[in-house]
Amino acid sequence: MEGLKFSKTHEWVKFEGDTAIVGISDFAQNAMGDIVFADLPEAGDEVTAGEAFGEIESVKAVSDVNSPVSGRIAEINVDLLDSPEMINEAPYDAWFIRVVDVTDHLPDLMDSDEYATFCESEQ
Repeated sequence: MEGLKFSKTHEWVKFEGDTAIVGISDFAQNAMGDIVFADLPEAGDEVTAGEAFGEIESVKAVSDVNSPVSGRIAEINVDLLDSPEMINEAPYDAWFIRVVDVTDHLPDLMDSDEYATFCESEQ
């Protein structure tokens, strides 16, 4: 989890140069249960920090996935469309989108220690 930042809605973001890679946390996938469907945007779409860009569906619920950054989607993880269970198996490898032209990010992103404390308070 080194280099990851986390949002209060349980998404992670990793900055690699001018690209932000976004996924959901282990805490989130664990709370959702078995994920059976992922609805992702198209490459080229704009995302806004704090707003939903897609949905995931589990046997328990449907949840929005929010972007921790604003910018343009350069790539989506098409593998998740056919194999959404990858999110449960390896949430920090199963990224959702790669965002470029990042113009903003949530001001309250947490490092892994802060996020662990936040998750403890949510249980």
